Amino acid sequence: MAPPARPWEGAQGGGRPFLGIKRCTWHAFKQSGGRLLGEFDSHGGSRRRVALSSLVVCVAIAGGVFTTCEASGPVSTGSSSKEASTKTTGSLASGSPTDSAAKRDRIGKMTAPNFIPVVFSDLTGWADDDHLAAFKAFLASCPLVIAGKAGRASGPDGETFAAACGAALALQRPTKVAARAFFEEHFQPHRIVHKDTGGLLTGYYEPVIDGSRKREARFQTPILKRPADLVTIVPETRGAAPGSLTHARRTAAGLVPFSTRAEIDAGALAGQNLEILYLSDPVEKFFLQIQGSGRIRLTDGTTVRVQYDGKNGHPYTSIGRYLIDKGLLAADKVSMGALGRWLKSDLERARSVMNQNASYVFFRELPPDANGPLGAIQVPLVAGRSLAIDPAVHRLGRPIYVSAPSLTPSGHQVPFNRLMVAHDVGSAIKGPERGDIYFGSGETAERQASRVRHPGNLFVLVAKATAATPAAAKGMPGHERRGR
Repeated sequence: MAPPARPWEGAQGGGRPFLGIKRCTWHAFKQSGGRLLGEFDSHGGSRRRVALSSLVVCVAIAGGVFTTCEASGPVSTGSSSKEASTKTTGSLASGSPTDSAAKRDRIGKMTAPNFIPVVFSDLTGWADDDHLAAFKAFLASCPLVIAGKAGRASGPDGETFAAACGAALALQRPTKVAARAFFEEHFQPHRIVHKDTGGLLTGYYEPVIDGSRKREARFQTPILKRPADLVTIVPETRGAAPGSLTHARRTAAGLVPFSTRAEIDAGALAGQNLEILYLSDPVEKFFLQIQGSGRIRLTDGTTVRVQYDGKNGHPYTSIGRYLIDKGLLAADKVSMGALGRWLKSDLERARSVMNQNASYVFFRELPPDANGPLGAIQVPLVAGRSLAIDPAVHRLGRPIYVSAPSLTPSGHQVPFNRLMVAHDVGSAIKGPERGDIYFGSGETAERQASRVRHPGNLFVLVAKATAATPAAAKGMPGHERRGR
């Protein structure tokens, strides 16, 4: 489809651009993956607009076709507060040479990696893995894959991947031998070649925290449910452009950036009855938001699960990196445990540091029969088999073999070589060989996850082509530039 010609013209007369827009770039829109990053409109002199990315800053809606536009100068976010506007992460670039260089750099980072076919015997430890455990984890996401509910079907194997899922569902009473044979028959592993020197693995877990259903005694820190006016712009199952907002607030004037962490903690959402549970301190809440789910032990002796249910949309900022850059923690000493102790030693200081991460997560309570925390495609996570990945690179539900020779989380000397499944995503998980391993629930899982920051490699399993779908044999993306 061809882009509309100069879609902003006519709104102000004389073909003059309005809202600071100077040109429209159809190619940039295609590279953005077709995501709605912002909008503006003009009718009877009224305008609504939102600046949600400094790379692709707004979307013109003309003739039913979306096209991206680039701004020549700062544009109002639609907020009535100047302070909120100036604080907006992802505010519009000024058009300076430095900004242009930054844009080119970010565009360059969108270049997709190459995926090179290898054989299963190339995968260190493949024969020793528990393929049946991996098969069960893969099977859990297959109904959603077949139904088209597992997010973007990135890769060349859209039809064949669904067919592989169908074959998995049809496999009766699989054994370890049958599970290994299934993967080797239906998939081919691919090595990832990219501009970075190697991959990075971290770990996450489901914390178990004391809490209360009402504000009482030591339980004064609320966790909040999703506000009614929070709008998802980029679903969690898709990859957002670096620095762009993923969620926003819907107002009568259009979409505006949502309140930041600091603003929410200062009371920006007070009076909306969003509190669902109360924790004992803000550091526990902060780590609960990083993990995305948790089990809360209530004062009556019962336990409930809470689950990620959206966020305010501001980009995630690592406070560990912030503390290292400020010289407050040594790089070789930073871990989740060390960070938690540093924060809890001075809560006033901690609040200032935690506010460096403007991202804020909202929760929902899961039903009592929930089998575990849910991943991005709403299937229960499996300890040691569920992997959080970058959905801009990998499709959810894909089997991925993780090889990390220096990682021995069980306390033994056996390197971590394991077939896992892309069940989840994370704000900090960006890049083709960036993986976050789910270790389970509770203190043991926390200890294991907090020790993981290791180099590693990801090998993606691509469904083999069949006679009915010969196009899948052309190889993984990366031979061509792929949109994000």
